[in-house]
Amino acid sequence: MNDMNAGLAMVIIDDSPGSLEMLSAALSQTGIEVYTASDPEEGLELVHQKHPQIVLTDLKMPKLDGLEVLDRIMEFDPAIDVILMTAHYSSESAVEAIRRGASDYWNKPVSISTLRERVGQLVDQSRERHRAVVLEGERLAASQFQGMVGSSPQMLELFSRIRRVAPHFRTVLITGQTGTGKDLAAQALFELCPAKGRFVVLNCSAVVETLFESELFGHVKGAFTGATQDKLGLIEYASGGVLFLDEIGDMPMSTQAKLLRALQNQEIQRVGSLAMRHVDLRVIAATHRDLPAMIAERLFREDLYYRLAMVEIQTPRLAERPEDIPLLTRHFVAKFAQLYSKPIRGLTHRAQIALARHAWPGNVRELENAIGHAAMMAMGDTIDVGDLPAQVRGHGAETGGLQKAAHAGPHGGDDSESLDAHERLLLVDAMQRSGGNQSQAARLLRIGRDALRYKLKRHGLQ
Repeated sequence: MNDMNAGLAMVIIDDSPGSLEMLSAALSQTGIEVYTASDPEEGLELVHQKHPQIVLTDLKMPKLDGLEVLDRIMEFDPAIDVILMTAHYSSESAVEAIRRGASDYWNKPVSISTLRERVGQLVDQSRERHRAVVLEGERLAASQFQGMVGSSPQMLELFSRIRRVAPHFRTVLITGQTGTGKDLAAQALFELCPAKGRFVVLNCSAVVETLFESELFGHVKGAFTGATQDKLGLIEYASGGVLFLDEIGDMPMSTQAKLLRALQNQEIQRVGSLAMRHVDLRVIAATHRDLPAMIAERLFREDLYYRLAMVEIQTPRLAERPEDIPLLTRHFVAKFAQLYSKPIRGLTHRAQIALARHAWPGNVRELENAIGHAAMMAMGDTIDVGDLPAQVRGHGAETGGLQKAAHAGPHGGDDSESLDAHERLLLVDAMQRSGGNQSQAARLLRIGRDALRYKLKRHGLQ
C-alpha cells in the first residue's frame, strides 16, 4: 500500500456488479481503502461507518437515486467529495448535481485513466486541506496579539501603534466602526501600560444623563434626593489604573466640561462636595461616531476632543482586511468548538466562499456571531453553508459560491448578477494561475473538469 494514502478511504455505490468490480480493480493499486455496495442504503451505512474522503455513486439506482444519496451524504458530512456517474448524461442533471454539492459528474463508461487521475486529484486536495489546517493553526498562533487576531498590514500597524503608545499615554482616543474591536485595543493598551491599578469600564451610552456626574465623580451624602450615603465615583475607583470610557460621543456636554478639568488637573470633586480629591488618571476613550462632525454641530467639546486625541488609534473595518477572515474564522471555530464541546474542525469550501463574499457590515463581531451560530447548528465536525446565519449565506441557503452561481440564470436579479460576477472573477483567476490548463484550474477551484467546462462556456471564457 502507498504509505502516503494510508488512512484514506473511498466508498463506491453502484447497482451493477460489473461496474463495482471494474472500479474497485482500477483503484486497487492506489493505496486507498476501497469499500463497495450494490445497494444505496448499504452504501450510506458504509459512509457512516468508514467516514471516507471520497464517494463514487451511480445516478440511476433502485430505491434511492444518486442525487438522494448525495443529499444524505451532504447532511452527514459536506466535506466528503461525491462524484456521480451516469450512462444517461445531461447538462441539466450535471448542473443540478454540482448545485447540490457534488464534486464532479461523469458519463459512463468511465475510462480507467480518468478515474485514477481524478481520484488522485481528490486525494491531493484532501492532503492539502489537512496541511492547510495545520499551517493555519501555526499562522493563527503567530498572528495573535493581546486577544486580537490578524496578519494584514492594517492590523500589524495597529499592533505596532499600541506597543509604542502603551508605555507613555495619559489619554488615548480609539475610533472605528461598531464591532471592530475597540474594546480589545483598549484592553491591550492597559495590559502593556505601566499602571498597576484596575481597568474600569464605563459605557457612556448606558448611563442615564441625570446620573452621569454621580457615576463618574461620585457624590456625598445629601447631595441630591436619594443620596443616602457617600459614593465613590469611577474616576476615583480607577485611580492608579485605567478608565475606559466606551462610546464617549454619548457623554452629555455638561459632564464633558468636568471630565476635561479632571484630565487637566488630575483632580475631581464629588457631587455636593467642595473638597478637591487628587487622582492618578489614565483615560482611554472610544467611539464609533464622527467627533469632528459632532463638534461642528456643537454636540461635543472641541477642547475635550483635542485632549483625548493626543494619540488617536483607529481600528480597521473587516472589509479593509479580508485576508484576515480565514484566521479569524479558525480562531472563532476553535473558541466555539470548545465552548459547545463539539469536534468541529473547520468549514467546507462553499461555506468559506460564503464568508468571503459577505460584506460584513457588523465587522469582526458579526463574524464571531456567525461562527458561533454555525457551530451551534453544525451536526458533524464540519460547518457547511447551511449552518451559517441567513444574512451571511444569502438567498438560496442550500448552496454557496460557485455551486450556487452555476445554477443562477443570466437574469436572476441583483443577487444572481453579483454571484455571476463573483464566479466569473474566480474562473478568470484560476485560468490565469493555471496558465490556461483546465485540469489545474479545476483543481484550484475544487470542482470537476466537466463542471469547469460548463462554467467557462456559460461565461463565454472558452
